[in-house]
Amino acid sequence: MKAIIPVAGIGIRLRPHTHTQPKALVPVAGKPILAHIVDSLIEAGVDDFVFILGYLGNKIETFIKSNYDDKPVNITFVAQEPREGIGHAIWSAREQIAQTDEVLIVLGDTVVNLDMATFLKSTDTILGIKKVNRPGNFGVAEVNADGFVKKLIEKPRIPKSNLALVGIYKIANSQLLNEATSYIVENNIKTLGEFQLTDALMYMLEKGEKMRTLSVENWYDCGKKESLLEANAILLNKPDFPLYDAQLSPTAIIIPPVSIGKNCQLNNSIIGPNVAIGDNSIVTSSIVRNTIVGSYSELNSTVLDTSIIGNDTSLKGMSHSLNIGDNTEINFTN
Repeated sequence: MKAIIPVAGIGIRLRPHTHTQPKALVPVAGKPILAHIVDSLIEAGVDDFVFILGYLGNKIETFIKSNYDDKPVNITFVAQEPREGIGHAIWSAREQIAQTDEVLIVLGDTVVNLDMATFLKSTDTILGIKKVNRPGNFGVAEVNADGFVKKLIEKPRIPKSNLALVGIYKIANSQLLNEATSYIVENNIKTLGEFQLTDALMYMLEKGEKMRTLSVENWYDCGKKESLLEANAILLNKPDFPLYDAQLSPTAIIIPPVSIGKNCQLNNSIIGPNVAIGDNSIVTSSIVRNTIVGSYSELNSTVLDTSIIGNDTSLKGMSHSLNIGDNTEINFTN
């Protein structure tokens, strides 16, 4: 099975963190979003990956090569230029898609829990969906009484369904997918200013492709601060989440669940619940809960709740809910 993973987006909703790194590499529950996706696919038996690169794509390529070159998987990188939507991203990988009968598409900022074995074994094209309260914010699937998709529409103004597309698609007919993405690109068919994968899938429906849906158990759209922190908490609370193995100071109090990186120093502090701290960080005389802290960061005399702190950041003094990017220094003690 070949997995196509678009990771070209800028990630505007996660500013300031995406000023210095692509959103797929923003950490959640102890590792980058992209690592959660790739690790789960490898565990399910996927062994062929195509990453579609754009904004800060060199960082994605470096991360993948550093962490997966020793794995029994095939890895290909494709540049998307210009970046004109997910439909255009998939069109950019048309040569790689043409080499296989079926493909798995997983958006690079979305972590889902679903029955992957059932998903991959489907002989029909199958789309991951979840019921949502505001379907107008998403691509939406309308399903008939037999369980087949009858219509797909991107961010409808008046939704006729609450079944949101969650960013994972198993395509049984890759040649028709290539035909569909080529059709929308060559005919300049855009929705909301971009070439949408939803429109390409609708083209496939009109050509007779059968599509079913599969509801996901959990869907973590990691494109903004609130959903990223929610995903962090849910993943940390999973029964199979590994326990931290850091050597802690006896003055540090840990309230699980937490993820603590390598070579961290925690002194006179209360950490947790729902906290992930990156490698080589120092926390002194602080209280931290419901927060993600990047690597090589230092917190001193600080109370943090519902915050995201970037890499190589120094923060001293006071109590706040913050969203701070990489390479930042803030001192509230003066």
